Amino acid sequence: MSEVKNILLVGVGGQGTILASKILSEGLITAGYDVKMSEIHGMSQRGGNVSTQVRFGDKVYSPIIGKGEADLIVAFEKMEALRWIEFLKQGGKMVINDQEISSVPIQQGAKTYPQGILEELASKVTIHVFKAMEVAETLGNPKVMNIVLLGALVKAMALPAIDWEQVIQDCVKPAFVDINIAAFRKGQEQVG
Repeated sequence: MSEVKNILLVGVGGQGTILASKILSEGLITAGYDVKMSEIHGMSQRGGNVSTQVRFGDKVYSPIIGKGEADLIVAFEKMEALRWIEFLKQGGKMVINDQEISSVPIQQGAKTYPQGILEELASKVTIHVFKAMEVAETLGNPKVMNIVLLGALVKAMALPAIDWEQVIQDCVKPAFVDINIAAFRKGQEQVG
């Protein structure tokens, strides 16, 4: 692969965006790619937005994805998908968790949560939408939602054959390996 691929993961603090990005990066490194990752925490511990940028290819010089350059955006919350759509390139795809998390201004009544987000996005780009939190809850632990989305990302991006289950095993605590592998598999099932 001579072309650099760009994946942007966006969400809200506490959703596990960074862990998903680290597992993704580790998997790509084991496959022999040059990988650069950057992360931005916008008051993430207070429910602010979090974004991570993962770029991979034969040689990557910068971790930063510019506007119109992302091959895939994974939105851990649907308003974040709308906020970051300008970073998606022509023909790019989005994987979207159909979940609403109200920001502080919305909680305080200063703003309202936008309606019709998914319809607006579907009219512009290819989207894969599902309720990742509900999928994680069926496995018995809502905290693995991030790994459900990682599984969907890998399938949507048609990433090369990498032993993702081994990468997950290497990146999470032993007590959580089995549920995270199950979450990864369930996430892959969500993308046709």
